[in-house]
Amino acid sequence: MIVPDPKIARTLLTRYATLKIAQAERETPQAARELQDVTYTLCVLMGTADVREAVAAADALLESAPVTRTHAEGSDGLSLAV
Repeated sequence: MIVPDPKIARTLLTRYATLKIAQAERETPQAARELQDVTYTLCVLMGTADVREAVAAADALLESAPVTRTHAEGSDGLSLAV
């Protein structure tokens, strides 16, 4: 079984949430197209036909993924970004 890359799943979830908020605040044709593309990609990545299932599957994947630290994180694992 192929397991999706958690980094890609996190990126898609973030983009999906951002576009949903943007559409709720002010609908635009461009944001609608981008949301449709991200929704499709997230569903394909997670192997589902429904975006709610894809989001739930991506969330479960991220919960089970090991945490990796980047150079931008301190020794305590907290981001140094403000």
